[in-house]
Amino acid sequence: MVDVLVTYGPWLIMAAALFGFLMAFGIGANDVANAMGTSVGSGALTIKQAIIIAMVFEFAGAYLAGGEVTNTIRKGIIDSSYFIDSPDLLVYGMISALLAAGIWLVAASYLGWPVSTTHSIIGAIIGFAAVGVGVDAVSWGKVAGIVGSWIVTPAIAAFIAYLIFQSAQKLIFDTDHPLDNAKRYVPFYMGLAAFIMSLVTITKGLKHVGLDFSTVEAYGLAILLAALVGLMGKAMIGRMQFDTKGSRDTQFANVEKVFAILMVVTACCMAFAHGSNDVANAIGPLAAVVTIIHAGGEIPDKAPLVWWILPLGAVGIVIGLAVLGKRVITTIGKNITHLTPSRGFAAELAAASTVVIASGTGLPISTTQTLVGAVLGVGLARGIAALNLGVVRNIVVSWVITLPAGAALSILFFTIIKAIMA
Repeated sequence: MVDVLVTYGPWLIMAAALFGFLMAFGIGANDVANAMGTSVGSGALTIKQAIIIAMVFEFAGAYLAGGEVTNTIRKGIIDSSYFIDSPDLLVYGMISALLAAGIWLVAASYLGWPVSTTHSIIGAIIGFAAVGVGVDAVSWGKVAGIVGSWIVTPAIAAFIAYLIFQSAQKLIFDTDHPLDNAKRYVPFYMGLAAFIMSLVTITKGLKHVGLDFSTVEAYGLAILLAALVGLMGKAMIGRMQFDTKGSRDTQFANVEKVFAILMVVTACCMAFAHGSNDVANAIGPLAAVVTIIHAGGEIPDKAPLVWWILPLGAVGIVIGLAVLGKRVITTIGKNITHLTPSRGFAAELAAASTVVIASGTGLPISTTQTLVGAVLGVGLARGIAALNLGVVRNIVVSWVITLPAGAALSILFFTIIKAIMA
């Protein structure tokens, strides 16, 4: 068994690298498109501008803060001790999982379905582990938590988005002087956005490059950045030119112009934070394969990253976004409900807030489901008729079948690879 890894090691690493790139391509086409969808749908950015911003900031996040060390077994879904006597099965399984999740993500992206990349790779890992070793190798408690998150995560994001949207309505849009109130309150929203985004990046991103702040330090730094961004926002809005003598509709258009600036900032932050965090879905299993083969069959608790793995994931994400990202961007930004910059901001800030809450409580989370839930919350604030229920139904169905689809494909590929290598 170990002899197989020594003899065919380079070929197995090449296969894992190829399928890891495919997985990263799928993440770019699907998850990154989610992060940009609200900015495009609200009109704050064109699709071309969103893709350029995402390419720059996703690559920067993935490459600069994407992980010095990554867990060998993604999210602790399987117990690696079951593979000590047969490390070759773990290698075959991780290669199968990357191929299965990559194919599912590319297919879903082509259909315009925003699915969870995290759940895709977890489903694939569950599939090969249950078949290759046995159902005991799978931590079913974690799986139950993931299934529960299908309901909990979107619900939390929808509720927060609803509150943010309603606050903007009460403080700005439903007042006698919406533009004056926008100038007064939007800097506070900018500060709140900066606080949430910087907290996501500090707690989930920077630890990968050796900057591990304590909770007090992280919050203190986030508050400082929030204050700076709020003051800068106030200065920028003060310099903007508005038609103050126009109709009330003109005033609303002016208010949306203010929120559009904010959307561009949040889009950049979301892309960086996403790149730093979710690239692990592609490079985690790849790093595991490379480490096990280089260690001659030993299964370490952590998988140190070889120099070429992180750039491979970052490039794959960027290419996936550029080639297929437009389809999921359209679903999120335009097909669920009509978004304006203020509504898109409410959805994006709610999604980021939910990520912070989830990471603090250890709740298994999907950025995709979080953002879709937030967009639904904004739509519901305007009444159920504001939602395209057919699109919502298709999205929910795609979520439910992601885990079993990843598992089924992984079982198929695992069986094939095992037969070839026998």
